Amino acid sequence: MAAARRAGPVVVTGGAGAIGSVLVRELLARGREVRIVDNLSGGRRAHLPPIDPPRLTLIEADLKDPAQYASAFDHAAELWHLAANTDIQKGSRNPRLDLEDGVLASFHVLEAARTHGVRRAVYASSSVVYGYPSVFPTPESYGPLEPQSLYAAAKLAGEALFSAYAHTYGFRVLLFRFANIIGPNMTHGVLFDLFAKLLKDPRRLEVLGDGRQAKSYLRTEDCVAGMLLAAERVDAPVGIFNLGTDDRTSVREIAEKVVAAHGGTARIEYTGGERGWVGDVPQQLLAIDRIRALGWRPRWTSSEAIDRTIAEMVADRRAPS
Repeated sequence: MAAARRAGPVVVTGGAGAIGSVLVRELLARGREVRIVDNLSGGRRAHLPPIDPPRLTLIEADLKDPAQYASAFDHAAELWHLAANTDIQKGSRNPRLDLEDGVLASFHVLEAARTHGVRRAVYASSSVVYGYPSVFPTPESYGPLEPQSLYAAAKLAGEALFSAYAHTYGFRVLLFRFANIIGPNMTHGVLFDLFAKLLKDPRRLEVLGDGRQAKSYLRTEDCVAGMLLAAERVDAPVGIFNLGTDDRTSVREIAEKVVAAHGGTARIEYTGGERGWVGDVPQQLLAIDRIRALGWRPRWTSSEAIDRTIAEMVADRRAPS
């Protein structure tokens, strides 16, 4: 990745999403030409700066149909594959969803890159590939990997595809296993869901599980900074990095903060059980020594990231101020 960090256009799938839109702005700030491929099912045009060809282009396309977006790879230098189904529970109800939007989409994107001579690729994976780990903080070397959801299985299969393309076709690949990423432009996740529930009924907040689920929450800006740093400094065939914080925050703490942002009067009701839903991983804390060794540090703790994001959501009028 290092040798091409300033050369050639960058293709970003899912570039209009919460993480992708922050990445796109950072790449543009570094003088890169960016080509976004997004079906806008989760991303939004409003998340992006003004489209300004050739510096910034957007192709609205289904990744499973390469004919719709193959031109994005003409003379491109890198692929950043962030697109995926983001609704884990929806994937459980429709077992083909993650197969198609995760595994098959990743295959078609890699093939488009390969046939156009692109050999540098970044894949947005997730901490859910670890399953329900017995070691905390969980290092990249942890195993066996036992996905608990079809979403997690698709992410792990995507990692396998990217690794195979590295070893078979000479790609240089980076795989990032994210903690829970929060920040501007969110369209899903625990904060988004809790705010939506309170906006619907300000007297009562239903929280899935027993509230003791505890995970790391990383700001989008920190996530993107970590990915870009690794892309600058790592040139191995396959590099695998966790991205998270050193602490974790419980769902109970988050719910209480969201209620406080709404005036502190709502009654919190827990549905019970250690998991919020089938496939949920209730405890997560990633070891981040490997990315730290490159010089990366999260600017905000998990708790600070949550506070900052809640304040932004209030300011955006998603909740009463």
